Amino acid sequence: MSEFSSAGSVGGWTRFVTARPRRALLAALVVTALAVFAGSGVADRMGSGGWEAPDAESTYTTRTLEREFPDSQPNLLLLVDSGSAPVDDPAVAAEASRLVERLSAEPGITGVGSYWQTKSPALRSADGHEAIVAARIGGDEKGAGDVLDRIAPVYGGVHGPVEVSVGGPVAVQHEMQSIIQEDLLRAELIALPVTLVLLVMVFGSAIAALLPLAVGIVAILGTNAVLRGITEFTDVSVFAQNLTTALGLGLAIDYALFIVRRFREELAAGAETSVAIGTTLRTAGRTVLFSALTVAVSLAAMMVFPQYFLRSFAYAGIAVVLLAAAAALVLLPAALMLLGHRVNSLDLRRLLRRRGTAGSGTGSEAAPAEGSGRGWARLSALVMRRAPVFAVVTSVGLVLLGLPFLGVKFGTADDRQLPATAESRVVQEHIREGFPGSPGGGLEVLAQGVATTGRYADFRERIAALPGVRRVEGPVMGDGAAYYEVLPEGEAVGQGAQDLVRELRAEPAPFDTSVTGAAAVLVDSKEAIADRLPWAVGIIVVVTLLLVFLLTGSVLIPLQAVVLNALSLTAMFGAVVWVFQDGNLSGVLSFTSTGDIETTLPVLMFCVAFGLSMDYGVFLLSRIKEEYDRTGDHAHSVTFGLRRTGGLITAAAVILAVVMVAIGTSRVTNTKMLGLGIALAVLMDAMVVRSLLVPAVMKLMGRVTWWAPAPLRAFHQRFGLSEGEPAPAGGRDAEAIPEAGDQERDRVAAGA
Repeated sequence: MSEFSSAGSVGGWTRFVTARPRRALLAALVVTALAVFAGSGVADRMGSGGWEAPDAESTYTTRTLEREFPDSQPNLLLLVDSGSAPVDDPAVAAEASRLVERLSAEPGITGVGSYWQTKSPALRSADGHEAIVAARIGGDEKGAGDVLDRIAPVYGGVHGPVEVSVGGPVAVQHEMQSIIQEDLLRAELIALPVTLVLLVMVFGSAIAALLPLAVGIVAILGTNAVLRGITEFTDVSVFAQNLTTALGLGLAIDYALFIVRRFREELAAGAETSVAIGTTLRTAGRTVLFSALTVAVSLAAMMVFPQYFLRSFAYAGIAVVLLAAAAALVLLPAALMLLGHRVNSLDLRRLLRRRGTAGSGTGSEAAPAEGSGRGWARLSALVMRRAPVFAVVTSVGLVLLGLPFLGVKFGTADDRQLPATAESRVVQEHIREGFPGSPGGGLEVLAQGVATTGRYADFRERIAALPGVRRVEGPVMGDGAAYYEVLPEGEAVGQGAQDLVRELRAEPAPFDTSVTGAAAVLVDSKEAIADRLPWAVGIIVVVTLLLVFLLTGSVLIPLQAVVLNALSLTAMFGAVVWVFQDGNLSGVLSFTSTGDIETTLPVLMFCVAFGLSMDYGVFLLSRIKEEYDRTGDHAHSVTFGLRRTGGLITAAAVILAVVMVAIGTSRVTNTKMLGLGIALAVLMDAMVVRSLLVPAVMKLMGRVTWWAPAPLRAFHQRFGLSEGEPAPAGGRDAEAIPEAGDQERDRVAAGA
């Protein structure tokens, strides 16, 4: 314990995490093993839906129709292809009748109907060689998936004169879930080795490179266990697993990079191991904690939305961020305590280094070469000399990249999210293109209350007279209720169909009416998001302002951080519309454009990308603030901060982008959009906003950057984060002569 007591700056936290490092690592190993056990099979308990608002009118109507009229809500469609014979051929009809009879007897199947029973033209293709058997699988998503797994092999394939393909919403969701799990495994197999190679390139040392990867794996396994527990109480989307992998690796690597890099700097400066850990936790450790809080808040904002698709990302994101930070702040220091100078072992870059460029100590113990730091110092000096030019050009460029988002159109996810060869998508495309009225694409109007047959008939005529109505079927009568099938003109979820939903809901009736269907779900989802979005943005902005103020003590820097972070997302949103909505690069990226963007995706991407941008912003600002507290020199502090963190932030962004691109190789379009969009956002933030725009804006603002009114200064002195030594009395201006210990750094920056 003598090392701890010899360093007055080393506090109780350092003692706690380093006093018994072997026990800490053993406990972590046991907890991780338990997490593997607890999280096993989590994907099988997840759903692939969650886009609808649970308290919306369309959701209520759907549930009521499922209960009162099961035939009205088929989610299983068997596409029966009769080959060269017409579907009315006696042999075809006989075989189809046998299929219907067998399907009706299957456990879990209700509401079986077919063209051969009803002779409805909507259930027969225009060419007369395909027809539909429709049924409903009851229960929740998991139960329906189990039933589908059991019956699909039995009913799919050739049956005498017909060939049957299995489709419908339940098949689309189930196939999407399976593909996402397969793609996630492939993404992990791609990302892990590439990430390890990049970490070796960043650190040189293979030992140092393995530490961030270990932290990420612990965070991912722990989050899977948390999600497994959450599935016992509420629905969780399978898409959230993609975020678990991406953030688990990305943020864990960010945090571990920051801590390991600072620890190696302290060792290279001659500090003992325990003192180096204490300094690292007091500076980089606190920065990691603040960063984790800002990212967690951005993700927690999705909790305000009612859709479980968005809430699932909040569950996964908060868990993985906190676990990554905990592993970086507890397990990583324990490992570093045991390794000491051996953290620099197995230096795989030593053959590429020039002689004499290693830092103090032996080659294996030296800190990373500072050549890249000089490059960042030169860049900072250039940006600050031409600050107005860089600020204007960069800002205008980012705004221009975001302009395509002004033409965004919102829609719903459908079978076209799947690859073109997926059976359920093939079935839906046959139905969409070959059947009159696209069965399943209409609206259902539920009428509740006692009414005469005449009143039901009158209401049917009023529905048929509405603009945009192609056909009305019904009413289908029940016990105190009835429903109508309304087929809109044009696309099932197009603007005309959405307008028709509003017309139907506004149409007066002598009984209670409610509307559901794909267009109604979209209308309700858009309204739910629009209603909650100001709350989500407000939570993110207010908490971000507070946390950045606690970090910096400035009133203006938090405002700058929020504005520049939002500006860094413009390229992502513009690219999402230009690529995925408008279909540019669809051939290269292998997806089918539907002409719109799923309603919840921009919200999800904003929350994730904003949090990651704040992650990098906190890293840069904390180092600038630390140096400013020590020297009081604004210009030097900005240069110093960029020099010390520019390469680190860029490396972290590249590694996270690699993980997100691996996620973006998914065959499901929404996952592809999420991965590639966030990869672009983090690269733009690290390489443009943090490298060019932030130093330019801070130069233009000058020392006023650090201004705060007296009451807030007093608040920050009491509750804020202060990592560096206080500035000398009177402070310094940007032209002040640096202390002797800083002359070399500033000569590099000024001489660029």
